[in-house]
Amino acid sequence: MFADRRDAGRHLAQRLLALAPDRPVVAPDLPVVVALARGGVPVGFEVARALAAPLDVLVVRKLGAPGNPELGVGAIAEGGAAVLDVAAVTRVGMSQTALDAIMAREGEELLRRVERYREGRARIDVRGRTVIVVDDGLATGLSALAAVRALRADAAARIVVAVPVGARESVAMVAAESDEVVCHTIPRQLVAVGRWYGDFAPVSDAEVLELLAGGRGLDAPPG
Repeated sequence: MFADRRDAGRHLAQRLLALAPDRPVVAPDLPVVVALARGGVPVGFEVARALAAPLDVLVVRKLGAPGNPELGVGAIAEGGAAVLDVAAVTRVGMSQTALDAIMAREGEELLRRVERYREGRARIDVRGRTVIVVDDGLATGLSALAAVRALRADAAARIVVAVPVGARESVAMVAAESDEVVCHTIPRQLVAVGRWYGDFAPVSDAEVLELLAGGRGLDAPPG
């Protein structure tokens, strides 16, 4: 379906052009594109460029099941927002001790990435603004849901979750807590997000930093 994440971002951006206000506008009237690190950053970069909107990053960490880290049972985000799939935790027989250990480990990695990606810069103030949360796909939807809760706590006025591909049930779950979900492709059976990309190689810290640097000033007026 998509060549890579940046190709997916260009396709997704076409569904979001209505959110780009007519120029000229002042910063508070612009939507803010918040990309979930790491996979959402290449997608979000293309969305921000198409909308001439500011680009920021939000670090979210999936909580994986013991012995099967790809099976998400929850997620945590910057600011302390968290989502836990109690049914999944019960189904895999995860103890509270194991859950606490995973949350501690992922919390440490979250803080490392925040420090690495922000380089001392403050997050863009989203109070009273429209925020477009971008990721490379919705599998369980738990990471996006944690991001929505984090941005609600930051007093965002309107939260739009935008992804190239997502599972139908996950789109519905995220839609229940966001203001809108824009999903380019909702397949009959998702199987895995990576299946819908020709190139789904892991995104490195270096690529995140390069795209964030390139995204600064995307909302600046021409000339």
